[in-house]
Amino acid sequence: MMKKLFSVVVLGLSALSFNAAFAHGGVKAKHGGVVAMASDLGFELVGTPTGAAIYVEDHGKPMAPTGMTGKLTVLNGAEKSEAELAVAGDKLEAKGVKLAAGAKVVAALTTPAKKAITVRFTVK
Repeated sequence: MMKKLFSVVVLGLSALSFNAAFAHGGVKAKHGGVVAMASDLGFELVGTPTGAAIYVEDHGKPMAPTGMTGKLTVLNGAEKSEAELAVAGDKLEAKGVKLAAGAKVVAALTTPAKKAITVRFTVK
Protein backbone atom coordinates (compact mmCIF):
# COMPACT_ATOMS: atom_id res chain seq x y z
CA MET A 1 0.00 0.00 0.00
CA MET A 2 2.78 2.44 0.92
CA LYS A 3 4.65 1.58 -2.28
CA LYS A 4 1.55 2.36 -4.34
CA LEU A 5 1.06 5.73 -2.58
CA PHE A 6 4.72 6.59 -3.19
CA SER A 7 4.31 5.75 -6.90
CA VAL A 8 1.27 8.01 -7.18
CA VAL A 9 3.11 10.91 -5.49
CA VAL A 10 6.19 10.48 -7.74
CA LEU A 11 3.97 10.31 -10.82
CA GLY A 12 2.14 13.48 -9.76
CA LEU A 13 5.38 15.37 -9.15
CA SER A 14 6.83 14.25 -12.47
CA ALA A 15 3.70 15.52 -14.24
CA LEU A 16 4.19 18.93 -12.64
CA SER A 17 7.82 19.12 -13.73
CA PHE A 18 6.87 17.96 -17.24
CA ASN A 19 4.41 20.86 -17.61
CA ALA A 20 7.05 23.39 -16.62
CA ALA A 21 9.52 21.98 -19.12
CA PHE A 22 6.86 21.67 -21.80
CA ALA A 23 6.12 25.40 -21.53
CA HIS A 24 9.76 26.24 -22.37
CA GLY A 25 10.15 27.79 -18.93
CA GLY A 26 7.64 30.56 -19.71
CA VAL A 27 8.20 33.93 -21.28
CA LYS A 28 9.37 36.90 -19.22
CA ALA A 29 8.37 40.49 -19.95
CA LYS A 30 11.37 42.43 -21.25
CA HIS A 31 9.58 45.62 -22.28
CA GLY A 32 7.22 46.11 -19.32
CA GLY A 33 4.21 44.48 -20.98
CA VAL A 34 2.17 41.32 -20.59
CA VAL A 35 3.26 38.04 -22.15
CA ALA A 36 1.57 35.06 -23.77
CA MET A 37 2.65 31.93 -25.66
CA ALA A 38 1.23 30.69 -28.95
CA SER A 39 2.62 28.32 -31.61
CA ASP A 40 5.85 27.83 -29.63
CA LEU A 41 6.56 31.56 -29.75
CA GLY A 42 6.49 34.16 -26.99
CA PHE A 43 4.61 37.43 -27.48
CA GLU A 44 4.80 40.56 -25.32
CA LEU A 45 2.08 43.20 -25.61
CA VAL A 46 3.19 46.71 -24.61
CA GLY A 47 1.16 49.92 -24.52
CA THR A 48 2.70 52.85 -26.41
CA PRO A 49 1.75 56.55 -26.56
CA THR A 50 0.14 55.97 -29.98
CA GLY A 51 -1.33 52.48 -29.43
CA ALA A 52 0.33 49.12 -28.81
CA ALA A 53 3.37 47.07 -29.79
CA ILE A 54 3.97 43.33 -29.83
CA TYR A 55 7.46 41.89 -29.47
CA VAL A 56 8.06 38.29 -30.62
CA GLU A 57 10.50 35.75 -29.15
CA ASP A 58 11.50 32.30 -30.26
CA HIS A 59 12.71 30.24 -27.26
CA GLY A 60 13.78 33.36 -25.36
CA LYS A 61 15.55 35.03 -28.28
CA PRO A 62 14.15 38.15 -29.97
CA MET A 63 12.66 37.40 -33.36
CA ALA A 64 12.06 40.03 -36.03
CA PRO A 65 8.42 39.81 -37.16
CA THR A 66 9.44 40.37 -40.80
CA GLY A 67 6.56 39.50 -43.12
CA MET A 68 4.00 39.09 -40.32
CA THR A 69 0.66 40.83 -40.66
CA GLY A 70 -2.41 40.94 -38.48
CA LYS A 71 -5.08 42.71 -36.53
CA LEU A 72 -5.27 43.69 -32.86
CA THR A 73 -8.68 43.67 -31.18
CA VAL A 74 -9.08 45.31 -27.76
CA LEU A 75 -12.16 44.62 -25.62
CA ASN A 76 -12.42 47.03 -22.71
CA GLY A 77 -15.76 46.38 -21.05
CA ALA A 78 -18.40 47.14 -23.69
CA GLU A 79 -15.91 49.06 -25.85
CA LYS A 80 -14.26 47.35 -28.80
CA SER A 81 -11.45 48.81 -30.87
CA GLU A 82 -9.43 47.30 -33.70
CA ALA A 83 -6.25 48.24 -35.53
CA GLU A 84 -4.05 46.67 -38.17
CA LEU A 85 -0.69 45.35 -36.97
CA ALA A 86 2.30 46.37 -39.09
CA VAL A 87 5.99 45.57 -38.81
CA ALA A 88 7.96 48.44 -37.26
CA GLY A 89 11.60 47.41 -36.87
CA ASP A 90 11.84 44.66 -34.25
CA LYS A 91 8.13 44.66 -33.34
CA LEU A 92 4.57 44.83 -34.64
CA GLU A 93 2.66 48.07 -34.04
CA ALA A 94 -1.04 48.92 -33.87
CA LYS A 95 -1.93 52.61 -33.83
CA GLY A 96 -5.06 54.13 -32.31
CA VAL A 97 -5.89 51.52 -29.67
CA LYS A 98 -5.77 52.08 -25.92
CA LEU A 99 -4.76 49.36 -23.47
CA ALA A 100 -6.57 49.84 -20.16
CA ALA A 101 -6.11 47.62 -17.09
CA GLY A 102 -8.35 44.56 -17.35
CA ALA A 103 -8.81 44.84 -21.13
CA LYS A 104 -8.87 41.62 -23.14
CA VAL A 105 -6.70 41.75 -26.25
CA VAL A 106 -6.56 39.36 -29.20
CA ALA A 107 -3.83 39.49 -31.82
CA ALA A 108 -4.76 37.61 -35.00
CA LEU A 109 -1.46 37.15 -36.84
CA THR A 110 -0.43 35.63 -40.14
CA THR A 111 3.16 34.50 -40.71
CA PRO A 112 4.98 34.88 -44.05
CA ALA A 113 4.23 31.17 -44.60
CA LYS A 114 0.47 32.01 -44.25
CA LYS A 115 0.17 30.25 -40.87
CA ALA A 116 -2.49 31.80 -38.63
CA ILE A 117 -1.57 32.48 -34.99
CA THR A 118 -4.03 33.79 -32.40
CA VAL A 119 -2.55 35.31 -29.22
CA ARG A 120 -4.71 36.31 -26.24
CA PHE A 121 -3.66 38.78 -23.54
CA THR A 122 -5.23 40.33 -20.44
CA VAL A 123 -3.82 43.77 -19.68
CA LYS A 124 -2.64 44.21 -16.08
